[in-house]
Amino acid sequence: MKLAKRQKKINEVVDISKKYSLKQAVEVLKKCPPAKFDESIELSLILGVDPKKSDQQVRGTVSLPSGTGKSIRIVALCKGDNVKKATEAGADHVGDTDIIAKIKGGWTDFDVLVVTPDMMRDVGKLGKILGPRGLMPSPKGGTVTTDIAKAIDEVKKGKIEFKVDKNSVINSFIGKLSFTVDQIMANLEELLSAIIKAKPSSSKGVYMKGLYLSTTMGPGINIDVNALNIN
Repeated sequence: MKLAKRQKKINEVVDISKKYSLKQAVEVLKKCPPAKFDESIELSLILGVDPKKSDQQVRGTVSLPSGTGKSIRIVALCKGDNVKKATEAGADHVGDTDIIAKIKGGWTDFDVLVVTPDMMRDVGKLGKILGPRGLMPSPKGGTVTTDIAKAIDEVKKGKIEFKVDKNSVINSFIGKLSFTVDQIMANLEELLSAIIKAKPSSSKGVYMKGLYLSTTMGPGINIDVNALNIN
């Protein structure tokens, strides 16, 4: 009954037949009846690329100016002096063979894995566990690095990675519903701008085919991609 009441109120706010501007969509999501927790806001962007082709991969990183609004659990795999650096930078778990053994055993209770290059030989063997969960570190994502303290600090401040999936879609977390409209818009514009800059030169035709914004428990809002004014 509670869900039905909430859905009825959502239907009063959201016109599913309409395409909204980016700002209108954010404002509508914030008008929807809230859940009992601070919902996440997510973006789903349909791209006109063929991810089966190696020259049409779309991926990169971006630092969200308003941050992510959530506590990111960071694991650092490193040795020697880097252990102290990673610990002081705020990694939640720091180690090498001990953590690798835990991951081999199925432990993936973290959000980001940051490693130094000398650890990649062992990390590569964890691909079947880390890959499907989106936890595999990469140089392009800035999570394989010699400056592990800097990488950890950037993640904590709101740096995220985006990547097109096999269905030509980028799904990305962009903040919390408790953020102000301006904070959410700043994150959205920064992310979309980065995705535009990452457009493959071999991609022809329409690049951004569809865009939806949604919250954890809320509706999906259809965005008018033709009205986007992103540089």
